[in-house]
Amino acid sequence: MEAGPPDLPSVPPGRAWRDVSLGDPRTRATLISITSTVIVFVVLALAITNAPGWDDVRESFFNGPVFADSWPKILSAFWVNVRLFLISEVLVLIVGLAIAILRGAPGPAMFPVRLLATVYVDVFRALPGILVIFILGFGVPALGLPGVPIDPFFWAVVSLTLLYSAYVSEVYRAGIDSVHPSQMAAARSLGLSQWQGMRHVVLPQAVRRVVPPLLNDFIGLQKDTVLVSFVGVVEVFRASAIRQAGSFNFTPYLCAALIFLVLTIPLARLVDWLIARDRSPGAPLRVVQTGATNAGDRT
Repeated sequence: MEAGPPDLPSVPPGRAWRDVSLGDPRTRATLISITSTVIVFVVLALAITNAPGWDDVRESFFNGPVFADSWPKILSAFWVNVRLFLISEVLVLIVGLAIAILRGAPGPAMFPVRLLATVYVDVFRALPGILVIFILGFGVPALGLPGVPIDPFFWAVVSLTLLYSAYVSEVYRAGIDSVHPSQMAAARSLGLSQWQGMRHVVLPQAVRRVVPPLLNDFIGLQKDTVLVSFVGVVEVFRASAIRQAGSFNFTPYLCAALIFLVLTIPLARLVDWLIARDRSPGAPLRVVQTGATNAGDRT
């Protein structure tokens, strides 16, 4: 008969757990991080609340009754920002991709198209957003052209689309340039045209690679919707300014800031998660399949 395993010395469960947890370098690092973070925030809180002007700042920016009265009205105005963001985002994705494709159009005959696309990108990347919004929001309606809308919301969407399409087109172009030329050569060898190769082979790979920077640009777009308040659109910032002027208190601006924090921080964490997932060693290999002229051919 085979002898069983030797009896191990009995160790109290609580002591064993403590020994294992405290001996783990990751556990020690976590405890040190938590402790140092708590200390830093406590020191900051004490420094701020013991400052000579803290009472005035608390009354002006952290007034509870003003916050409770302003929050519903400012939150309802935020839906204007959401509409601006969603409409502009869809248009930016389409226009930005078109500009990126036109900038890479091959052949000497397409040089004027490439030149116009390059000028568009250079101009709208160079101009401050507030100037574009002012020029389009006030200048174009002032022309009085028949059939041209004068609604400030319309020109706000146009301004944001023109501005961010220039940035997004560069993101798309970087993704297209990151695809090895052999991919297009393989597509052409299978009988696909230049456009078919771009559509079925290059663009699917390029778009997947630029999802995180695209989300970063859309975080900026979501925040820049407040700029349209200068042309008369009553959105969250303008609503906060109206409430501030009525209450002689800056707490309504805190309401607007909290709304953007609640919306923007989860988007930022989503971007970080997507980047970490793509860089992880166990990330699956993405294979793009395309149609070909002969049945059964795939790249």
